[in-house]
Amino acid sequence: MGGNSRGEILYKLAGIVGPTAVGKTNISIQVAERMNAEIISCDSMQIYKDMNIGTAKATPAEQSMIPHHLIDIVSPAEDFSVAQYQKSAKTLIADLNAQGKIPLLVGGTGLYYQALVDDYTFFPLASRQIVRDRWNSVIEEKGLPFVYNYLAGIDPVYAAKISSNDQKRMVRALEVYELTGEAFSVQQNKAENTYNLAVVGLYLERAALYQRIEIRVEEMLRKGLIEEVQMLREQGFDLSLNAMQALGYKQVYNYLEGFMGKEQMLEEIKRETRRYAKRQYTWFNKDKRIHWVNVQKYSNDEELVQKISVYIGRTII
Repeated sequence: MGGNSRGEILYKLAGIVGPTAVGKTNISIQVAERMNAEIISCDSMQIYKDMNIGTAKATPAEQSMIPHHLIDIVSPAEDFSVAQYQKSAKTLIADLNAQGKIPLLVGGTGLYYQALVDDYTFFPLASRQIVRDRWNSVIEEKGLPFVYNYLAGIDPVYAAKISSNDQKRMVRALEVYELTGEAFSVQQNKAENTYNLAVVGLYLERAALYQRIEIRVEEMLRKGLIEEVQMLREQGFDLSLNAMQALGYKQVYNYLEGFMGKEQMLEEIKRETRRYAKRQYTWFNKDKRIHWVNVQKYSNDEELVQKISVYIGRTII
């Protein structure tokens, strides 16, 4: 399994990360087939049930080929923290190693990835509703960008880790700062060299990635994203929920509420997805352990899968 400087035996952990629309799902399934691996989702929105099209989950057929974990585990109405994700993923990693299988972490949520591979220590802190309510009121009055910029001023490290649309985590970080006087990021200790780790990052040049994003967004609408959001809306799920702030869902919800036209909705989803992809690149580029592979340099999936499998095999086996 490998070890660290303290002589501890480390669990094997492989990963395929990168921006949205780069092709992680398809490639990861083929790599998992080759390497006796099971996939652990690293996506903060694929955890939610009934949110399938907009989160680009592996299809039921794909999931039947290779076991997928940490997908469809909570209702959109439920809260699910990064600490809960970390705990669940750590258990799966230990179990899969015990079975002689490789856990393959796949996704693009940087905070989930980092909290797991660097074993963040989360310090519990009691919440104070009055503080949260006040910040939610500020957001209603002045908007998310105003409050996100304020957070970036007092805790730029944590602000860079979360989406500028993530109201729940934004408010929590401000609450912690107000109650303790310390930045939220300061209170998250990490321990590198937690795993016998091999992570591949998939990337495309900007123009090629943006073209894929355009195609993917239009395909999601053809597959029924509007109907999916309508179903969630009819069940009472609204924009007060973190799940409904997901890319695509928020814009479609506003379209269904009559706040924007269909073309405006489509263009906003594409624009926000491009921005999200840029933030994902920025996040993962900071981790020098990630081995980057340009998808366009391979004429077919077989060559790319072979390249990734060989790298993982040489690194952790």
